[in-house]
Amino acid sequence: MPTTDGDTVLDDAPVPPRVGRLDALLTRIGLTSVLARDSLLAVLVLLVTLGLLLMLFRTALEAEDLVVTSTQSMVLTVAACAQALPLALRRVRPLLCLGLVVAFQVVVIAASPPELSVSGIPVAIAAYTVGTLVPARRALAITGMAVPLGVVVAGTSALVSGGSLLVPLVNHLAAGIVVYLVSALIGGAVATRRNYIELLRLRAAELQRTQQATTRAAIFAERSRMARELHDVAAHHLSGLVVQAAAVERQIDSDPEAAKKGTAWIRGQGKETLDSLRLIVGVLRERPGSGGPGDDAHDAPPPGLGALDGLVRTARALGDTVDLVREGPPRDLAPIADAAFYRVAQESLSNARQHAPGAPVRITVRFTEREVSLGVVNPPVGAQVTTSARQGMGLVGMRERAQLVGATLTTGAPPSGGWRVLLTLPLHHEHQKHHERQEHPMPTEGEHG
Repeated sequence: MPTTDGDTVLDDAPVPPRVGRLDALLTRIGLTSVLARDSLLAVLVLLVTLGLLLMLFRTALEAEDLVVTSTQSMVLTVAACAQALPLALRRVRPLLCLGLVVAFQVVVIAASPPELSVSGIPVAIAAYTVGTLVPARRALAITGMAVPLGVVVAGTSALVSGGSLLVPLVNHLAAGIVVYLVSALIGGAVATRRNYIELLRLRAAELQRTQQATTRAAIFAERSRMARELHDVAAHHLSGLVVQAAAVERQIDSDPEAAKKGTAWIRGQGKETLDSLRLIVGVLRERPGSGGPGDDAHDAPPPGLGALDGLVRTARALGDTVDLVREGPPRDLAPIADAAFYRVAQESLSNARQHAPGAPVRITVRFTEREVSLGVVNPPVGAQVTTSARQGMGLVGMRERAQLVGATLTTGAPPSGGWRVLLTLPLHHEHQKHHERQEHPMPTEGEHG
């Protein structure tokens, strides 16, 4: 619900969306604005007030043995019915509505017998509306001013008629407190609850938007990872297949036996490529009831530094000149870091085959106390390869892998020419301690002696 610090809210404002049969019914008949719906309320309250007045004149006054003149009855009826009309402005001009209702209430009190306290339905509705639209303290102050006004009018009427003052004053004081102040408090409580519900709705919507954004980011990251994996696998294997297919094409007439062997190699390499692609795609396939890794033949962990020998053999079979040098005692790396080193070496060999065919390649794996590094270097052969020729999906994937595991990737042409890729991963102090404890286990109790 809208709030106001004065006597105005938006004229003919649309009704806040709610879910309910009554709201749907009013919308179907064309009552979609605040002013239109409050006007309907004013008419209904007028009819109810008229019915209550008829019951009052026929039963209540006779039962209480109270005498009401025809003039009093006429004034009381007109004032009480007219009191419902300002309710059409209750949410458009809430304070004006309350002022008009209180003015008609003064007429109702003046026209009623001193012993009778009449408080119409519009009074409670107007005070309630002020409580919902105006800040709590101001709403209580405004509605509270109407209480002594009714008491003064009732006391004046009692003095004029020569009756007792105590009963009219007590009746109108109690009735004013209940009708004005309690109604305003209820309105404030309802407004607070509505604001709380709206806050919960906004918070839920914000959480949903955040969750959707997180999901989109996760999907994008997974797509990037999959694109990187697919590129690494496809580029390496397919480049080898292309080289070998070209060799088979040259040998098919001159050396059919060698061509057959080359064809068999292509078939085996193609099968290996398919297996690698199935491994990547299998990561995305969620199998219900899976017991974890190892349930499928394609769930094997990705290759790491231990698989470099096989990678070098494959490159040599394609005619590449590749040397693999290992320095320092090997250490166990986290699976994701181990796979990153393998993929960087694989991509470096593919780049060398594509951009510097025939150039020898030297792969160096170096383990020290503080870091592990992978260097892939190929000297220049023929025309110098520009740096821009190396910029592609391969280097992007290598950089992403390096960032993912906290490593440093350096690529470029060394002073001697050619191309160099250097991947360096710092080893944490805790990781070093772990290996030291494995190499130098603590003595058992029997060894202390």
